[in-house]
Amino acid sequence: MKKLRYFFEIEIVRALGWCVVRMPRHVLLAFARLVGTLGYYADAEGRSTALENLRVAFPGQMSDQRRREVARDSYRNFARNFAELFWSPRLNAENLSSIVSTEEEDPEACAEAKEKGALWLTAHLGCFELSSIIWGIRGIQMTTVAQDFKNPGLTPLFQILRAHQNHTLIPQKAAVVRLIKVMSRRGSVAMLADLNIRPGRAATIIDCFGLKNSVPKIHAMLAGRLGMMILPAVCLPREDGGYHVKTFSPIRPNGSVDETESVQLCWDRFEAEIRQRPELWMWMYKHWRYLPSNEPDDAYPSYANASIRFQRLLSSFDSKTPRPESK
Repeated sequence: MKKLRYFFEIEIVRALGWCVVRMPRHVLLAFARLVGTLGYYADAEGRSTALENLRVAFPGQMSDQRRREVARDSYRNFARNFAELFWSPRLNAENLSSIVSTEEEDPEACAEAKEKGALWLTAHLGCFELSSIIWGIRGIQMTTVAQDFKNPGLTPLFQILRAHQNHTLIPQKAAVVRLIKVMSRRGSVAMLADLNIRPGRAATIIDCFGLKNSVPKIHAMLAGRLGMMILPAVCLPREDGGYHVKTFSPIRPNGSVDETESVQLCWDRFEAEIRQRPELWMWMYKHWRYLPSNEPDDAYPSYANASIRFQRLLSSFDSKTPRPESK
């Protein structure tokens, strides 16, 4: 039964890919909006998670109706994100400027990154799948860790799309070693910053919408040890159907800015953007899985659970340490 289901999943994705890449952009956007709306109503569990996340992230700031609207539009944005990924083979140097506008808070740092390499960081915000593709078209070749799907037949289909513009995808096994080699050669690496992971050596805790969250610190660790800058960036949809890529000022982890502080500084860039346009973030994902022991239950989502490992990690550093400004 599993093999049969996997077979149909692969064929459906192939068929969708064949259709989507041939769509005019106005049809593409309408199609993604329809799929996202259907997904919102069909996915009861994800919809419930999104509404809970919005409740705790914006306490007393959103009506029930507004939370439903943001959650629905989050599904629409997610559908558009993957529709754009399938359409991305049609994106090239000739049509890029008509679809994508760019903004660089520190043009000199961006120029340095293109020449000497950097760790480019984004979040599950806006059209995050297009970010590395756009950077590739602009001449920045990147290495990123490939996502493995439960259905192994889907993995190569998405790898082909994500390796657009000669990006290098590496497997998750021994990924850190491969990334260190790339960065040691002054190559560029792309990562996602807003993943929730189990508390442990690879994690740190940051303030995320006023709540404690266990997230990876690998980007800060690698950049600090290899003396490279972190460039946070977002790819946000425009009203005309195009995108605006915004690259923030760099974060340079060093002896005076530790890994946790660097991770927090990176997240603060993204949270500011999410607060302005909350419908562009993936609210259906379980961002806050762990409940601090000294917090009331209703301050966190109903799916959050107490964790000894999380509490141990939480008490291992002083969350009141002042945050330094990035340079």
